Amino acid sequence: MRMRSILFPPFAALLALVVACGQPAEPETPAVPAAAAETGPKVGDKIGESDAEKAARKAEKDAAALAKAAEAARIKADLEARGVRDVSWEELMPEGEEERLAQMYQAQMSMLYGGAGIAEGSAADTSVQIGTFNTVAELNGVSVRIPGYTVPFEYGSKAEITEFLLVPYFGACIHSPPPPPNQTIFVKTDTPIKLKDLAQAVWIEGTMLTSTKRSDLADAAYTIEMTSIAKYEY
Repeated sequence: MRMRSILFPPFAALLALVVACGQPAEPETPAVPAAAAETGPKVGDKIGESDAEKAARKAEKDAAALAKAAEAARIKADLEARGVRDVSWEELMPEGEEERLAQMYQAQMSMLYGGAGIAEGSAADTSVQIGTFNTVAELNGVSVRIPGYTVPFEYGSKAEITEFLLVPYFGACIHSPPPPPNQTIFVKTDTPIKLKDLAQAVWIEGTMLTSTKRSDLADAAYTIEMTSIAKYEY
């Protein structure tokens, strides 16, 4: 017992020394000077961009903004000269219509999911067009321009159409419920056109009429006799 107690500590020390010598030394991480950390590149910085390059990039952005503003001013002047009025979707709603619409939506939700109503996710749980055919009489016969998304009655890359719906948001009547009738416009044109990209917003110009149009996709409280269509630039 005494021999073991004397010999064991030197053997353990020798074994620890051998294990330690067999492992590679950990490389030291060089310290980054505080000044270098503060002045070094940050996330999003262009590495190596000089002051001259930054100034050129800013000048390019400023020039693009000025060109866009100039084009908007030119279009506005052209519309005024031709007697065309820029119209927003909010202007299609007569006074008090938003409050009436909110009440109608609330009543529908209570009917669908309140008490012994329709179970969410069931076959009967389908959204229908809600709203009224109330219109703003002053818009009847006015030359207007309004932005929106197109919803054709027929599809196909080569389909030439003369009638379609214009709605205020993408996917309406297809992937989501139709907007109210007075937020849906029936558009007709004498010249057939092709609608290739439904996700692209467009400007529609023509004569606004407060005449209704019913269809399987949605009912519209307004009609526009279109004279031109253009891509909406964001």
